[in-house]
Amino acid sequence: MIKIKSSREIELMRKTCALAASTLTYIEPFIKPGVSTEEINKLCHDYITKHDAYPSPLNYHGFPKSVCTSPNEVICHGIPSEDVILKDGDILNIDVTTYLNKFHGDTNKTFLVGNVDPKIKKLVEVTYKCMREAIKTVKHGSRVGDIGAIIQEIAESQGYSVVEEYCGHGIGREFHEDPQIVHVGTKGKGLIFKKGMTFTIEPMINLGTRECDLQKDKWTVLTKDRLWSAQFEHTILVTDVGSEILTLRPEEDENF
Repeated sequence: MIKIKSSREIELMRKTCALAASTLTYIEPFIKPGVSTEEINKLCHDYITKHDAYPSPLNYHGFPKSVCTSPNEVICHGIPSEDVILKDGDILNIDVTTYLNKFHGDTNKTFLVGNVDPKIKKLVEVTYKCMREAIKTVKHGSRVGDIGAIIQEIAESQGYSVVEEYCGHGIGREFHEDPQIVHVGTKGKGLIFKKGMTFTIEPMINLGTRECDLQKDKWTVLTKDRLWSAQFEHTILVTDVGSEILTLRPEEDENF
């Protein structure tokens, strides 16, 4: 069942989402060659808990860490580890979800580590554009197919592929709520958005095939061809005039 948020619930959503966004801002200076993803996990964990919140991924269906760290060919749900050391030229997606005042806020960003190959930088830039343009389609009365259609159009025009096995989702009192927000689709088709809905848009864009390879840990998802993948995510509120990005960071323009 899709939950329409009340004005009070929206205010609480704004607070948890602001904390999730600030966690990504906080962690950015630490993302450099020689740092392990476990160090990043600990720093994020400490930052979130010091703000009287809980990292939603920790123990969620058995997930062992506080954030997801997905480098290079890892599409999503990478598990932080002392053995994964960032190298010059890597990219790293950090997925943060905070639980504050009984509400979840979810966001992620793909960071560049040192000197990244221009071909990979372009993948990251196009992925951000996919998310950005998808958000612009959202308003009371728009449809979920509009999101998938624009993401596909942008990604495929560059020769990239869109991951279909994993998608965005409603969010609020629960980490994952209805509806599912798929990143492929047809304009004008699918669920109609209504004012007060909150959900994530989080396209995963691959340099090669869209096909995925789930690892033995039952969490880490790699690209089938081991070419690299990028992702960005924001939590969105549907308003009567458009949408509000609840996880907007200071370096981002609200109107993109």
